Amino acid sequence: MTDTQRKLGILACLVTIVLAVLDTQIVSAATVPIVRDLDPAHGIDKIPWLVSAFSLASAAMLPLYGRLCDTLGAKPVFLGALGAFLGGSALCGAAPSIGWLIASRAVQGIGAGGLMSVTMVVIAQLAGPGAKKNKGAGTGGIVAGGGMAAGPWLGGFLADHAGWRWAFYVNVPLGIAALATAVVVLKLPRPATGRSVDFTGAVLAAAFSTALLLVTEWGGKQYAWTSPQVISLALAFACALGLFLRRQFTAAEPILPPSLFRIRELRLGFAIQGLTGAAMMGAIYYVLVYLQLVRGISSSSAGLYLIPMAAGITAVGIATGRLTERGWSERTFVISGSAVGTAAYLLLAATGPHTSLWQLRSALLLVGLGFGQLLGQLIQLVQQTAPRHQLGVATTAIRFFQTLGGALGATLFGTLLNRLYDGPGDVGSLVALRGADRVAGVTAYVSALDTVFLCGAVVMALCLLLALRLPRTRPVEAKPVEEPAAV
Repeated sequence: MTDTQRKLGILACLVTIVLAVLDTQIVSAATVPIVRDLDPAHGIDKIPWLVSAFSLASAAMLPLYGRLCDTLGAKPVFLGALGAFLGGSALCGAAPSIGWLIASRAVQGIGAGGLMSVTMVVIAQLAGPGAKKNKGAGTGGIVAGGGMAAGPWLGGFLADHAGWRWAFYVNVPLGIAALATAVVVLKLPRPATGRSVDFTGAVLAAAFSTALLLVTEWGGKQYAWTSPQVISLALAFACALGLFLRRQFTAAEPILPPSLFRIRELRLGFAIQGLTGAAMMGAIYYVLVYLQLVRGISSSSAGLYLIPMAAGITAVGIATGRLTERGWSERTFVISGSAVGTAAYLLLAATGPHTSLWQLRSALLLVGLGFGQLLGQLIQLVQQTAPRHQLGVATTAIRFFQTLGGALGATLFGTLLNRLYDGPGDVGSLVALRGADRVAGVTAYVSALDTVFLCGAVVMALCLLLALRLPRTRPVEAKPVEEPAAV
């Protein structure tokens, strides 16, 4: 590939990452017009499935995508994932009912799981001959983080000014352009033949991750933690996880090879990424809830407060990318990012009912500066360290652990918040309180929220401790296996 072809290929990958990540958040800001248009009588009860169907399908496919990349090659898997995402987006935009929209979101999620992981494999393989650093992978992580922060605002903007269907239709022309570009310019290595795909392991991975995500989605919300539904799902998760682990140690070509966890950088990188996913989702979600419940800011306007976070992620990502090219180690930025993230959460823990909104913006900027270092450098660290023939499974694994960590973090933080709240009614009724009850409720809520943010600081401090255990020596990039053909 020429240098121009490589740049076009990376651009196509970055566009698809933005589209996929935006769609994980974009629906949350468009729920009201969706319900009003498709099912004003009963649609509100089905809204959680619009988010769940997408996230469940996306997470369930991640381990399989990694193995398919290492078996079939990254290009056909990337094109297939992008095609599924575009088809799901078109079906979502044309949805005549809530049920149709939920099913289409699942199709879209199947494709999005690949776009948020396989693209990183493609970018890694697009590194020029003799390249010392996979700068594109770090950029992809930064773009993903920025898209996560910008999603709620963009969803609200499209819903208010163009109609909720354009939150999905906007993917189609951009996605088609990226698809055409990828078909024409990408010429990627084809793995050696004779390798198999452990579909049994993939099914078990999908089963335990789906059960876990449903427990975190339903527990304490749709159903009580002690309800038969949640207990059954928890048992299903435990059984599927046990079978999955057994399969990984017995399969000839495991979907998530245990050998990866024998590499210190990968083992620690996966753990830090999972904790980072939990902390980042907590920062985004609970700041938005605070702005709406305590400060009375609309959902679309609240999304604007995440712009400093997105700006911090982008700015620090560009800076760290250039510094690593000059010889700075990934370990340095993982440590620095964890420390800054800890400080950001401590600043958020000082939030009160009347805290200056500029102080809140400053805290979110600090959040972005911390997570921006982690999102880019952890992916780069994993790809620099992973054996070349396992690049796909290692790259998708880090995204898989981030997804599971985000789900667990949101649930644990939410449960802690509800238990700590000692005001009138419960957290859900806070918006309806008036007068003295409103003042007491807001005070109790903010006090509980500050404790949640302190727990977020503890999570980031744990990331810092793990980061300090990373080897000081720079990981040696693995030698490529024989890859005789390009597709």
